[in-house]
Amino acid sequence: MYLSICCCFLLWAPALTLKNLNYSVPEEQGAGTVIGNIGKDARLQPGIPPAERGGGGGRSKSGSYRVLENSAPHLLDVDADSGLLYTKQRIDRESLCRHNAKCQLSLEVFANDKEICMIKVEIQDINDNAPSFPSDQIEMDISENAAPGTRFPLTSAHDPDAGENGLRTYLLTRDDHGLFALDVKSRGDGTKFPELVIQKALDREQQNHHTLVLTALDGGEPPRSATVQINVKVIDSNDNSPVFEAPSYLVELPENSPMGTVVIDLNATDADEGPNGEVLYSFSSYVPDRVRELFSIDPKTGLIRVKGNLDYEENGMLEIDVQARDLGPNPIPAHCKVTVKLIDRNDNAPSIGFVSVRQGALSEAAPPGTVIALVRVTDRDSGKNGQLQCRVLGGGGAAGGLGGSGGSVPFKLEENYDNFYTVVTDRPLDRETQDEYNVTIVARDGGSPPLNSTKSFAVKILDENDNPPRFTKGLYVLQVHENNIPGEYLGSVLAQDPDLGQNGTVSYSILPSHIGDVSIYTYVSVNPTNGAIYALRSFNYEQTKAFEFKVLAKDSGAPAHLESNATVRVTVLDVNDNAPVIVLPTLQNDTAELQVPRNAGLGYLVSTVRALDSDFGESGRLTYEIVDGNDDHLFEIDPSSGEIRTLHPFWEDVTPVVELVVKVTDHGKPTLSAVAKLIIRSVSGSLPEGVPRVNGEQHHWDMSLPLIVTLSTISIILLAAMITIAVKCKRENKEIRTYNCRIAEAKWRRGTP
Repeated sequence: MYLSICCCFLLWAPALTLKNLNYSVPEEQGAGTVIGNIGKDARLQPGIPPAERGGGGGRSKSGSYRVLENSAPHLLDVDADSGLLYTKQRIDRESLCRHNAKCQLSLEVFANDKEICMIKVEIQDINDNAPSFPSDQIEMDISENAAPGTRFPLTSAHDPDAGENGLRTYLLTRDDHGLFALDVKSRGDGTKFPELVIQKALDREQQNHHTLVLTALDGGEPPRSATVQINVKVIDSNDNSPVFEAPSYLVELPENSPMGTVVIDLNATDADEGPNGEVLYSFSSYVPDRVRELFSIDPKTGLIRVKGNLDYEENGMLEIDVQARDLGPNPIPAHCKVTVKLIDRNDNAPSIGFVSVRQGALSEAAPPGTVIALVRVTDRDSGKNGQLQCRVLGGGGAAGGLGGSGGSVPFKLEENYDNFYTVVTDRPLDRETQDEYNVTIVARDGGSPPLNSTKSFAVKILDENDNPPRFTKGLYVLQVHENNIPGEYLGSVLAQDPDLGQNGTVSYSILPSHIGDVSIYTYVSVNPTNGAIYALRSFNYEQTKAFEFKVLAKDSGAPAHLESNATVRVTVLDVNDNAPVIVLPTLQNDTAELQVPRNAGLGYLVSTVRALDSDFGESGRLTYEIVDGNDDHLFEIDPSSGEIRTLHPFWEDVTPVVELVVKVTDHGKPTLSAVAKLIIRSVSGSLPEGVPRVNGEQHHWDMSLPLIVTLSTISIILLAAMITIAVKCKRENKEIRTYNCRIAEAKWRRGTP
């Protein structure tokens, strides 16, 4: 038993190596015979003991040594823990490698998840078989006309042993007259066969029968032998034998040729006539059974045809020994050799095997070049038919010269050593784009036409927190009517995170800010789960028309979260919540008394009604009208300016006192209004000098200047009152009380604190 080691590194990973181990073991060894220690012989670093192995990391739980391929699993095995290579039963080399001179078994062992050991075990032959002849006697008819030097092939002995223990030579004994000699020849495969050679002319009348003994010896120590008796009957024979056109022929034939294909049409001629010149063809007696299974010969025409399946990978060259004999008495056959050279055809598709595939999923953060699988690709064909080109289907790279298809699979194939390839990542991964890939390896040979094979495995992509939450909008505009109820829902913001689990779980919060001197947290709140925004106070359009704040969206990823923010603008919509307030003329209990000089004339400006409305827009636009007390149409009021003028030049003659009810209405929805009673009295006196008359009557003096002064004074008073109210509202807000400006204004108008 001997051992030889050679090592070669494989670019599987920084720690992955390929080791070749060669062993030999004699045949007939019993079960349990230890052939070698793989770990010791290959100088492998110790792996993790099975007891310390965990379930994670893709590590096998069955031991440090795992058999990937075994050409004879019933004969050899490897202890998974100790790495001992041992026999499982008695090995008979002759039954295992009957047709091969060299008997070798192979294993591939994956050791310590780091090394691949390519193991070859040669089965050594021992001389446990003696040669044997197919029968005990050989009957031969030889014509007395056979010339010296004529050869007669003899039946070969068979010895299943190989090498030195196989058949070595033949011996011929019991030929006292020196009539015969033995010539031992070798075929192309090294096997030997004997030929009986006539040394002297035979004389049937002198001796018509000769008994010879043929002994076959092997090369063992000591040698073994077998004998067969040759009975030579000397008879009269034809004096002409068939003759082939050539002693040997070479024919090239494609493998897998269909049955019935003509191999060669042999032609042997015999100068005799009649039955002595009629030739019959047949295979020689020592033609192997496998040749008889593959070819047939027509006994009359000599046409050799294909009979079985010709396989170049099984045997690339076959020899056919043919003899031709006539039908005359005592025929002397002629012999020729037909050598059939098979031409390889591309009849074997590439074979793809996964030596190792990454267990579990692959993180999307894995860098380019990360190894995910070790692949072995082989092809039984030879030459160009066995030249392989491999790639990942749809990948960005190829091994062996096969161009990639430019698809979207982020993997490529790298050739390493002796038909081993690694599948690696070709570019960064993105789980959000695709979370699982079906990686398909395509192998194509160089035949014409080429043959392809494919094999696939799945790769799942694990999520990493590589995407921050993203709002659907950069600016959210929300609207709310003033006088809303605290806690009212204003709207929602939405941020989306394509990551999974905690990496994609989004929570919302409001970033710190102030509106004036007041914290935003007293204005609004946000639901941290769904982004719903709620009002924390009742808004007053007249105080706050709009405000902005930022909402932060943050995921729950680890080890660090990602975040983004968006702006929310809240617009307060005006509501007609302020009724007009009549400020001119000065009212007491909603009543004012006005005096008009007698004979004031038509168009005299009696007074101007002025009202204020804190609302804006249509809600603050006012219309004036007389709603009662003007049945005689003595006065009119301008709906826009509120000026009241006389419509009758002598209204005092109709009635000296007129009570007008004036109504001021805004244009809000719903409308609000205020009313005042104006008592107009006629008084004695005349118009001041310089006051023009209308339609021949003198006008009252211009009241615009006093009116402006009065309105300005009232405006200053109202402004001071509003400032006071605002300060009071702010104080009440700090005391967590809700301030209602309408109530405060009503109190002020009633004169209550």
